[in-house]
Amino acid sequence: MAKVVAPRGAPSVSERRRMTDKDDLPEFCTKPVLVLGCGNRLFGDDGFGSEVVEHLQKHYRLPDDVCVMDVGTGARKLLVTLCLSPERPRQIILIDAVDKGRTPGEIFELSLDDLPAEKSDDFSLHQVPSSNLAKELKAAGVDVRMIVCQIGRVPESVEPGLSEPVARAVPRVAAEIARLLSAASQELSGQDG
Repeated sequence: MAKVVAPRGAPSVSERRRMTDKDDLPEFCTKPVLVLGCGNRLFGDDGFGSEVVEHLQKHYRLPDDVCVMDVGTGARKLLVTLCLSPERPRQIILIDAVDKGRTPGEIFELSLDDLPAEKSDDFSLHQVPSSNLAKELKAAGVDVRMIVCQIGRVPESVEPGLSEPVARAVPRVAAEIARLLSAASQELSGQDG
């Protein structure tokens, strides 16, 4: 009999067993809204998502029903966990840096449906964080949004720090996400009442 091996980064058998009880689920599975900052701060503009999350946490009072996380390059394991979880957020906002040939520092929302076909199975955080898992969550009814910034540079070797245009985009994106979180929190409060 062939041994079944879980995908790399997937929760272990004991983690999956614990996930059947809501009280044992990680907070990122149980909060209605989840914001994930993706990227590697050691490689220039690739650290954009992580920088935005840090700015949000330092400069904004975030609603209690929102989980904001800097996942760095660990988005894949977290998204696998969400795909396998019996409970998921209603909305996930992914923040990342991309190269779409636009002006460095330009902010835009990227639809999961607009991803190039060659990226559908790609787990490279330089383009899209675990796009096939995000698409699976969307198909399961989760509102998945990607807010991205056009990179200026991602160096070949370790070189921390954002380029000037991308660094200037951090507070703008943080303000927009704070506005979205406030609106989502008010909407959820209205549904609870």
